[in-house]
Amino acid sequence: MMKRLVMIGKNPRIAVLTGAVCLLALVAAAALRLRPDPAAILSFQEVKQSHRKSEAVLLDRHGRVIHEVRVEDRTRRLDWIALAEVSPALVRAITEAEDRRFHRHGGVDWLSAGRALVSSLGGDGARGASTITMQLASLLDPDLQPAGRRRNRKQKWEQMQAARSIEMCWSKAEILEAYLNLVGFRGELTGIAAASEGLLRKHPHGIDEREAVILAALVRAPNAEAGRVARRAERLAEDLGWDPRAVGAATAEILSRPYFIAREAALAPHVADQLIRKTDSGPGGRIREAASTLDGQLQQFAREVLERRLAMLRNQKVHDGAVMVVDNASGDVLAYVGNTGEESSARYVDGIRAQRQAGSTLKPFLYCLAVDRRLLTTASLIDDSPLEVPVPGGIYRPRNYDRQFHGPVTARIALASSLNVPAVKVLNLAGVDSFVQKLEQLGFGGLRAPDYYGPSLALGSADVTLWELVNAYRCLANGGLHSPLRLRREERGLEPRRIFSVEAAYIVSDILSDRESRSRTFSLESPLATRFWTAVKTGTSKDMRDNWCIGYSGRYTVGVWTGNFSGEPMWNVSGISGAAPVWVELMNYLHGAAGSARPHPPARLVVRTIQMAGGGPRRAELFIAGTETAEVREVPAFGGSRIAYPADGTMVALDPDIPQEDQKLFFEADPPSAELRWVLNGQDLGPAGSLRLWSPQRGNYSLSLVDGSNRSVDSVTFFVR
Repeated sequence: MMKRLVMIGKNPRIAVLTGAVCLLALVAAAALRLRPDPAAILSFQEVKQSHRKSEAVLLDRHGRVIHEVRVEDRTRRLDWIALAEVSPALVRAITEAEDRRFHRHGGVDWLSAGRALVSSLGGDGARGASTITMQLASLLDPDLQPAGRRRNRKQKWEQMQAARSIEMCWSKAEILEAYLNLVGFRGELTGIAAASEGLLRKHPHGIDEREAVILAALVRAPNAEAGRVARRAERLAEDLGWDPRAVGAATAEILSRPYFIAREAALAPHVADQLIRKTDSGPGGRIREAASTLDGQLQQFAREVLERRLAMLRNQKVHDGAVMVVDNASGDVLAYVGNTGEESSARYVDGIRAQRQAGSTLKPFLYCLAVDRRLLTTASLIDDSPLEVPVPGGIYRPRNYDRQFHGPVTARIALASSLNVPAVKVLNLAGVDSFVQKLEQLGFGGLRAPDYYGPSLALGSADVTLWELVNAYRCLANGGLHSPLRLRREERGLEPRRIFSVEAAYIVSDILSDRESRSRTFSLESPLATRFWTAVKTGTSKDMRDNWCIGYSGRYTVGVWTGNFSGEPMWNVSGISGAAPVWVELMNYLHGAAGSARPHPPARLVVRTIQMAGGGPRRAELFIAGTETAEVREVPAFGGSRIAYPADGTMVALDPDIPQEDQKLFFEADPPSAELRWVLNGQDLGPAGSLRLWSPQRGNYSLSLVDGSNRSVDSVTFFVR
């Protein structure tokens, strides 16, 4: 007996056959010991419903996808594809390559398992015996995936048990559908949808026989070099009885180019960035779906209008722009175009949130403040003539856009025609401090201390964003009530706060809608003139670096900015020629079906007929009750008396070549008033009815104008060295 065993051991074929018989016996025994547990397996519907694209989607207010953002870095998956939407050629190629007996086994192909064992004993190398169902089991359960090149015995056993359980609960079609959606094909491409779109540039239903064998060959070795994939694909084509001749060349072409998956939608990158990328959903990643307030159709139209306008201005050194459309009542942002994408000079810069110089767009809020505080009425005369305002470091001389002065004009004309000298005088009336405080209440968040701006704030020297401007104008549209804007659909709005009286807001809106009053600067026919009621204001910053057009109808507020993200000046482009054409086209689109009616005047607003200066025509004018007058009055250049010289922060240097007693510094009040007195570092220097001469001495000084009650009317500091 011993001799017979030795002889068997010396014959390799007999040894292999004997071992195979023994191992097959073990396989059969193992099959009998498998204990499937269907309760431990997810249902097909649960797996399908848990499938997520590697992109999160942004929805518009109607539930349509308007932007996609990739939120997973390791894999690239697209939407779940039904088996009926997959090419039959691919289904056949996959089953031929991975599991020929797929439709005849119950999860584990024991015949293939036995053959694999025999092959390994015969020295032919390892041969896989995992069925499609077994592969699916490991795709569904990370614990069944091998830590190294192969699974250990325990993992293999559990994989078989899981496959048997899946077969007891799922149909063959469900197994195949799930497998095709979960299996990796090449690099990060996971699932047949991503593989077909990324490698073939087509939907899975259009895959032909040649492409099918290439994709099927990738499943076994997703990252193999192209030659190896081609050889396997050619053998597979021959096994299927298909023509293999063009497979090699097609494989080389497909695998040599970078894969590309076009986004389903890319209309609102900056909103997606705010609502998806920066919103964490907790452990495990970011949110997969965000519902915005945007209107997808309006968003696309707004972007197209902006692109067309910028293309026309390209030769005038205009490369960038931004557009916002807001619903007045709700604060919902309906369109948010931060730039024009690939046509922009900096596609990742959000022009709606970028700070730019405001230009004349702040003037309506200044006049509204002055009207609210009863400092002027729309009929008040303001002298538009050369003005010099002492400021630290020199004299500030404001000029109008047309380089002309227009003499006495009403506040209505001054604002409607955007005259600069009257605006500086109104700021002096209202006070820089008060104006900065009001702007902060309107939501302008990047403002500096009032003394940083001085009189130039009236002409828009502050840096603001389009987001802030649009909502501030919306406050005027809503009768002086301010509330935050809303980008997220489910976000609850806050209670509005009153910033201006309803009467002042109405008066300013009436001025901004007055074509005749704005004609001095803009003419009667311009892009600001609409066939329905709108109130609108343009602005151009210093050196034509920015231009704006912000305005509102009864229902919408629209804001447009054009310029260059780099800060480069434009060539002869103003708010009228740059931003206004975009604004009016959007307004016409929004009111294509229904116009915009003039708002109803508040109850405390009265109308009076006044006589214009110089015996001109009489006209009806609006007044807040209690401020009405029948005659036109001129407002002073400054609100009460002020220190005309020295300017705040002045540095005085004594001349060593001149005797000190011969050096004099004068103090001047505007207008002079004997009822006021000069106080220097707490010392009374006498009345301020005329120039006051003072012998300077080295030191730091505080100079004040005080009234009869010893209250400071104005004060400055200066230095002598």
